[in-house]
Amino acid sequence: MTDEDRTTGQTRSTLRRLARTRQRRRWAVQGLAVLACLVGLLSYLGTRSGSAPGDGQAGGVGGVPARPTGFPGAEGRTTETGPAAPGLRPRQRPPTPDPTSSVSVPAAPPEGPVLSVSQGEVPAEVDLGAVGTRDWMHWGLRGGTSTVRKRAGSGEIVDGGGNGTRVGWDGNQEVFSWRDGTPERSLSGTPNGVYTCDVGSGFTVTVAGSGELRTVQLYAETWMARGRLEARLSTGGPTSTLRLEDPYTSRSAQFTVRFRLPKDARLVLTWTVEKVFTEHCGNVGLQAVAVR
Repeated sequence: MTDEDRTTGQTRSTLRRLARTRQRRRWAVQGLAVLACLVGLLSYLGTRSGSAPGDGQAGGVGGVPARPTGFPGAEGRTTETGPAAPGLRPRQRPPTPDPTSSVSVPAAPPEGPVLSVSQGEVPAEVDLGAVGTRDWMHWGLRGGTSTVRKRAGSGEIVDGGGNGTRVGWDGNQEVFSWRDGTPERSLSGTPNGVYTCDVGSGFTVTVAGSGELRTVQLYAETWMARGRLEARLSTGGPTSTLRLEDPYTSRSAQFTVRFRLPKDARLVLTWTVEKVFTEHCGNVGLQAVAVR
C-alpha cells in the first residue's frame, strides 16, 4: 500500500467517525427535545388535574387561562361551585333567584265572630283591678242604684237595665276589692250586690267589641231560683245559654265569656229569673263584670 492509499484510508476513517459523532449528537438533541415535550405535557396535565372546583380561580391555576368549554360565550364563565362545566349549557343552569323579587302571599281571610261561655266557682275574694285590666263595673255598694267603675277604664261595659226593681244587699258569699275605682277609689272586701225578684226579672249588660279576642268575667248568684244566662252577639251568629239554680238557698258562679267582635258591635249578656222555688222573692243577683 502506498503512502497515498494510506492517507486516503485515514481520511475516510476520520470522516466516518465525524459522521457517527454528528449522528449521535442529533439523536441526543432529538431525545432531549422529546424529553422536554414529555415533561411539559406531564406538567400541564398535572396542573389541570390539581385544580379543584371551587378554588375561587376562574382563570385556572398559575395564571393559565381556563380551558374553553366549547360553547359560545362560556369561556371564563364560573358557576357557584367553580369553573363552568363543559357539559352544561347556560340555558340548562337552574335560574338564580332574584334577591329583589318578593313572593305574593294571599291575604288571610278576616277573622269571624267568636263566642264561648263557661261556668266556675267564684274565688273567696275578687280583685277587680287585676281581673278587669281593661274595664270593670260593680253594683250595690250604696244601694240598688249604686255603681262603681274602673277609673280611666275603656268604658266597654254598659249597664243595659232589665226588668224588675233592683234592691241592694250585703249578704254575698264572696267579697270584692279594688284600688282603681270611681267614685269609690278603693275598697277592700265588700260583700254587697243587687238582686231582682220573680220570673222574667233580671239584668242586661253589654260589652263593646274591639276586633280582638276579649275575656269577660260576670259574677252572679241566685236565691231559691233558677237563673238563666244568655250570651249573644249584636251581629247575630253563635249564642250560648247557661243556667244556675238552688231551690233551698243561695248559689253563686263566675261566668267566663270569651268573644271577638268588630268595634261597632256588642256582646249582650242577659241574666234573668227563669224559675222560682218560693213565694217569697226567688231572685237572681249581680255583683260585678270585668273585661280583659
